[in-house]
Amino acid sequence: MRRLVLLLLTLLFTPPLAAQPRQAIVLKPARVFDGVDPRPHEGWSVRIDGDRIAAVGPTVDDRDAQIVQLPGATLIPGMIEGHSHLFLHPYNETLWDDQVLHEPLALRTARAVVHAERTLDAGFTTERDLGTEGAGFADVGLKQAIDQGIVPGPRLLVSTRAIVARGAYGPKGYEPGVPVPQGAQEVAGADETIRAVRDQVAAGATNIKFYADYHWGKGEPSRPTLSQAELDAGVAAAHDAGRLVAVHATTAEGMMRAVRAGADTIEHGYGGTAEVFRMMHDRGIALCPTIAASEAYARYFQGWNGEEPAPESVQQNRRSFQLAMRAGVPICMGGDVGVFTHGKNWLEMEAMQHAGMSAAQVMISATSRNARILHLSDRGEVKPGLLADLVAVDGDPTRDVSAVEHVRFVMKAGQVVRAP
Repeated sequence: MRRLVLLLLTLLFTPPLAAQPRQAIVLKPARVFDGVDPRPHEGWSVRIDGDRIAAVGPTVDDRDAQIVQLPGATLIPGMIEGHSHLFLHPYNETLWDDQVLHEPLALRTARAVVHAERTLDAGFTTERDLGTEGAGFADVGLKQAIDQGIVPGPRLLVSTRAIVARGAYGPKGYEPGVPVPQGAQEVAGADETIRAVRDQVAAGATNIKFYADYHWGKGEPSRPTLSQAELDAGVAAAHDAGRLVAVHATTAEGMMRAVRAGADTIEHGYGGTAEVFRMMHDRGIALCPTIAASEAYARYFQGWNGEEPAPESVQQNRRSFQLAMRAGVPICMGGDVGVFTHGKNWLEMEAMQHAGMSAAQVMISATSRNARILHLSDRGEVKPGLLADLVAVDGDPTRDVSAVEHVRFVMKAGQVVRAP
């Protein structure tokens, strides 16, 4: 008994051994795209110490390091998805109304966990989710589960419930006066808009999303919904809370109201004009064109088989994207994933290249440009001191972005999540 007591006392008062430092890793691809220079660096290597990039260049110290050979591959920064909905799945599987009204929250959350893992496995180590579409604040819990290492996934920026004008969103088409669960938070007036922003911030939103326009009734064209005063008040409240603001806007007037209010990004922008894009450029407001979502809608609901010429809805999106590029508007890479399949985020990148952006510029948008747009100063480049979020793909995506379909290796914060 005396020996047992001594053993217990020894265990109780002996300090634990210090955690052993993680072994350094040196990655040796064929080339490195650093996220900024459109020309890849042939023969460069990257050293990772802990969760950070320690050294990059033609020669790096590989002593006491694990060497990972990636022959023929291009090493790129972990990609950043700028517009997604992890709690949605493609509408040719289940229509949006049915997802919002009939799918249990537990089912939607389980599916979102799978979506997050697929997204990370595809090389997207950061993702901005722009609304749970009827799943409340479940994105906050998913973000926490990923941050705590409970489930795998990208680092999430979450918007919880988008903010919409009362009566403008959906689901719709039910007996008037019967309460129907909505896919977003409804507001009327500046005071309610401010309150909604603060509700979402209190619940854990890291970003705020508004709908500046939408179609009031089935079959109607999109029209402005939130007033200028409502948008002004909401954007100011979000910025006061240190949150960036995304605004859904597909009409010129909706876009103009978002610009005047000081939005950080405008989503879709199909009806953008030269004047709108000039103002966006002058104020540093980025566009997320979501071309792949337009293409998905055309496939689902217009019977498009992918052959050219594409339907007018797709052509309109491409034209606005090209107009924005000519105006020098910062272009966010964000596809509205969830409308199409999670893990195929690269469909937006391929659509951007097809619509006229060079492959190298698409890659910059998906990495360092998105990092700047979303104020993420610790990622988006292969650069010493930044997070070791790194992806290796077969081929050279600065020549053809379809190379990002072929992911060979994924690292998040220095941890290998997909081995070659």
